[in-house]
Amino acid sequence: MPSNDVRNLLQTAVPTAAAGAVAVAVSGVVAGGKGALGAAVGVVLAVLFMGIGLYVLQWTAKTLPQLFQAMGLMLYVAQLLLLLIFVTLFKDTSLFNARAFAASLVVATVVWMAAQARAHMKAKIFYIDPDSGKSEKSEKTGPSS
Repeated sequence: MPSNDVRNLLQTAVPTAAAGAVAVAVSGVVAGGKGALGAAVGVVLAVLFMGIGLYVLQWTAKTLPQLFQAMGLMLYVAQLLLLLIFVTLFKDTSLFNARAFAASLVVATVVWMAAQARAHMKAKIFYIDPDSGKSEKSEKTGPSS
């Protein structure tokens, strides 16, 4: 991964992990061990889905830039639908607290998206190719008389 991609991943994963740790601690206090386990599963699932999505989006930007916007929209819709499916599948589980799972999943997803938006806004991305000004033939400047 190029350094820009790693920086973007760190700027999104670190706040999400911090929010996830808070969610696990709060769920552990409120709902006990099953609450902490449910919150941990929710955070891991959100980070996994969002991390894979970020990787796919960065790959698309590099290889198929003409599809970047469409892929981004499709990817976010697919991620949210998959997360909704997981919440629906685990709503009646006895392995962990389903409310803590759902709450931490939503919190981690919202924090990831907010951190990703912030990282993109703070990134210094060229919108002009700096190498395009260096042409092989010299151009005349000023009046030619």
